[in-house]
Parts: sequence; C-alpha cells; structure tokens
Amino acid sequence: MNQQMLVLIQCQDQVGLVAIISNTLSAYHLNIINMREYVDEASNKFFVRVVCNGTNSDTEELQLSLAAVLPAHAQIQVNPSRRKKTVVLVTKEHHCIADILVRQHFETWGSEVQAVIGNYDDLKPFVEKFDIPFHYISHEGLSKKDFEEAIISQIKQYDYDYIILAKFMRILSPDFVKTFEKKIINIHHSFLPAFIGANPYKQAFERGVKIIGATAHYVTDDLDEGPIIVQDIRHINHTYGIKNMVSAGKEIEKAVLSRAIRLLTEDRVMLNGNKTVVFD
Repeated sequence: MNQQMLVLIQCQDQVGLVAIISNTLSAYHLNIINMREYVDEASNKFFVRVVCNGTNSDTEELQLSLAAVLPAHAQIQVNPSRRKKTVVLVTKEHHCIADILVRQHFETWGSEVQAVIGNYDDLKPFVEKFDIPFHYISHEGLSKKDFEEAIISQIKQYDYDYIILAKFMRILSPDFVKTFEKKIINIHHSFLPAFIGANPYKQAFERGVKIIGATAHYVTDDLDEGPIIVQDIRHINHTYGIKNMVSAGKEIEKAVLSRAIRLLTEDRVMLNGNKTVVFD
C-alpha cells in the first residue's frame, strides 16, 4: 500500500543535487509528488522539500542512503512528525491564544497545545474550557532569573516541538533563549524591522504611518531581530488613533501567528542563518 513521505534537506550546493536526490528516491521506488528547491547563492546553500509516495517505509535506510551521496554535513529529515506539540506562553491578551485553541479544538491544523503558561491568571478559566493545563507563574516578587527558571522547569514537564509566545509581554534573557534555541516563536505587533520593542502602535501613530503590520519570528538574543517566518500588513489612514490601530493590529497578529504555526507544523520553514526559507 502506498504511503506519503516527506524529505527535508539542506546542504552545500553543488551541480546535480536534484538529480542525485531524485535517483536515490527512485531507487527506493518512491514517486515524487512535489519538489520545491531553493539555492541561496550568497552562502552557496541548497534547500529542498520533497513530498513523495511509495511502498518503501524504511526511513532510516533512506536517510543513510541520502547522506552517502549528498555533500558532507547535509541536514536530512525523513518523515518528521506532522503533529507538532507546543507550549504557549501568555500574559493577558486573549486574541492569539483564543485563535490557537479554537483551531486546535476543531482540528484544522497539525498543532497540539500541551499547556499554557501565564504570568497573570486572567486567561486561566478560558484555557481550561478546552481541557488544557494552565500554569500561573507570576513575575511579581521574583528576580528575572528565578521567574525564568520557574517557567523553564514547567516547560520541561512537557513534550514540545515549539514554544509559542502568544502575546507574552516579557523580554526573555539570553540564557532562556539559549535553553530553547531555535524553538521559540514570537508574534510582534509591528512590521519589523520598524518599531522594535515596546509600544509599537504608539510609535507608529506618532510617526503617522499609513500601514500597520505584524511579524512572526524566531526569538534570538537580539530583541525582535530573529529570523522572520511570516509578515502581513493593513493599510490605514489619518483617522486611525492608537486604539483603532491596536484593534486592527490584533486581527493581523492572530492571522500572522496562526499562519506561522501552520507553516511550522507542515515543515515548510527552514532556517538559513538569520533568515528563513519558507516553502509555502
């Protein structure tokens, strides 16, 4: 019986890589349904996402065979889990976490929230309506180090692929980021790199912008400068005050974050230094 397989590869570029990969898959009687590739000429790196089907299910053997014919140190994944597990961090705002939980409830994507952690307990009753654990860890009265250690300890109680900052309005330390390197996804309420940091809508209003936006990105040590996954904008005009901007921005934020999570769950995002390759 045929089954679908997903192969993800990134490596140094060289002539004939598409042929090498295609021939290897053919040798395993795998038929390519879709192949998307990209070459970053500046770094001489090759990226490819291949969807194929066939009767051969020996993923470990296929991975070894690909490694044997690809450039040294190639990163190869065969059939990564399509059901990504997440831990979500929140503060008080509900629009992003509500969108995530409703999508999960109706099984419209391959993301599964294991737990929600909040530094306020405002969202606890809502989250628990979906039978998902909510952990309240207050930042008040604790040093930043102790607060983050408490969150780290709680996160490690769960199995996770990503940690989603769904309007978690705290700046994370380099130690925290390093603990979950390449695993933390944030939604920032501006079209980065414009208006980095706090109060971006106030900054945008004072600048008199005619578009507002949101950015979903990986979290790194550099505030709001991690690799960008998804961005979107909305046109506004001079009649928009800060409250109007915030209201419109929330709609963009939840849409952008949800799209980023969907792309991650479908293994369509590959890191390329401080950029991403997104096969949407």
